[in-house]
Amino acid sequence: VQLQASGGGLVQPGGSLRLSCAASGTIRTIINMGWYRQAPGKQREMVAFITSGGDTHYPSSVKGRFTISRDNFNDTLYLQMNSLKSEDTAVYICKAVTRNKNYWGQGTQVTVSS
Repeated sequence: VQLQASGGGLVQPGGSLRLSCAASGTIRTIINMGWYRQAPGKQREMVAFITSGGDTHYPSSVKGRFTISRDNFNDTLYLQMNSLKSEDTAVYICKAVTRNKNYWGQGTQVTVSS
């Protein structure tokens, strides 16, 4: 499985961005997918997760602002981010979970600054 994330950039506080993660390879083996982020000097943290059944999970820090979705027809994972804050600044990385292995994309930088 290969993952290609895109959609990051510079946005002002209160703004929105939509990240995309295109999956290729053995797509049929993917069970769950998620978005994680890592800021300088901080541990990687999960910001959104979606199961094969469509159940979603968010930490309290982003709940109500971020929405994860999965387009199985186009093999793409999305993260809609609204009401962005400076503390959302990080590299955002997509993850695919299969029965045997976890796969990580290369990440896309999101910077929230005025």
